[in-house]
Amino acid sequence: MHIAFRFINVLMKFVMNKIETRALSESNSWLDRLTDEDRSFLKRFVLASGSLKALAEEYRISYPTIRLRLDRLIEKIKIFDDLQIVSVFEMQIRAAHADGKIDLATMKTLLTAYREDQAQES
Repeated sequence: MHIAFRFINVLMKFVMNKIETRALSESNSWLDRLTDEDRSFLKRFVLASGSLKALAEEYRISYPTIRLRLDRLIEKIKIFDDLQIVSVFEMQIRAAHADGKIDLATMKTLLTAYREDQAQES
């Protein structure tokens, strides 16, 4: 019974790895990886001729808030465009951090646990 469970576990990890690899190769553009909300923000930014002041007025929020949103979007694009990040999991965790959804300590903890798990599989 234990051997069957271990085999299923190994098989599932293999399949998930293939899915991750395919997802990365099919969608290798940073633009494809952005959320609809990010693409909408980017479109409005371009239509505002890159004016953060105009964009802040359009969104009816402060300039510093728009600046923070743009900074986070820039960081996500850098992450999605980084060819050294090959894991979908790592990319998503880093993007969540760039978006302000998780803090740095949580990101580091999750990435460390993920890397340890990957090392044990090898």
